[in-house]
Amino acid sequence: MTTLLVSQPDFADHVTPPGHAERPDRIVAIEEALARSRFDALVRRNAPTGDLMLAELVHDARYLPQLRAARPAEGIGQLDPDTFISARSLDAVATGIGGALMALDAVLLGQADNAFCAIRPPGHHAEIDRPMGFCLVNTVAITAREAQRKYGAERIAIVDFDVHHGNGTQDIFKADPTVFYASSHQMPLYPGTGHPRETGVGNIVNVPLDANSDGAAMRDAYLTRIIPALIDFSPDLLLLSAGFDSHRLDPLAQLNWESSDFSWLTGKLMDVAERCCGNRIVSLLEGGYDLKGLAGGASHHVAMLMDGAVGRLED
Repeated sequence: MTTLLVSQPDFADHVTPPGHAERPDRIVAIEEALARSRFDALVRRNAPTGDLMLAELVHDARYLPQLRAARPAEGIGQLDPDTFISARSLDAVATGIGGALMALDAVLLGQADNAFCAIRPPGHHAEIDRPMGFCLVNTVAITAREAQRKYGAERIAIVDFDVHHGNGTQDIFKADPTVFYASSHQMPLYPGTGHPRETGVGNIVNVPLDANSDGAAMRDAYLTRIIPALIDFSPDLLLLSAGFDSHRLDPLAQLNWESSDFSWLTGKLMDVAERCCGNRIVSLLEGGYDLKGLAGGASHHVAMLMDGAVGRLED
């Protein structure tokens, strides 16, 4: 497999308050983990600046003007109790969009089999008309729409394994049968959405997991619920909202996944991509707030994307 790693050179431009969980150190931890010789075969590219106006593919027309108005000239502005915007946050968002779309181009043009984008801030909580949950713009949703608009993809699947439900992605696509959204997430937990009865127009699959459950519960959720529905949908492209906050070390949740569980899950999703969409996977970083857990989960995820086996990796 040829795996593209897209990193974000201006990730630190999005500034959050001291002690905030979503911080620039997250990208540093991933880059350090992927600098090991095990990952020498990665194709590495820096994300270019993308077109921020593409947010209008998935957000309300008033959304970007409201974000710009909330952006301070200096310092940090607060959008809700958890979500902040600084003077250059939208520059970081634009680079994240550019990186995701660079990865999309590479995969759909056959330059890479799959890709992982180490970008911030995350996006899956950003709804049609509201930023929330550390998220400013829903990058994975933009990527899905651009795959349809630019490449004519008819069926896009998004699988979200962040520990928190991606309410924003669900909000954007809940009435669109051309986009399938599946999420495994701890419940009860922020943001309080993601009940199994939330099914959209038959295109949404939510599988809540109990606090303190482990990789065995995750395997059952995917083998019995998510993977069969994903295969039945038969996507042209598989996008991943790759959150690593299900790791047992994460301070914001109480699932007990090990780093190796992300290997298993990635492998199973690769099996679906091989069967349905020519191996085409684009994975975007969402959560993961313990640096060791984030680095361990992300390195196992990327190693599996590279060659279908993790070999010898530390957690």
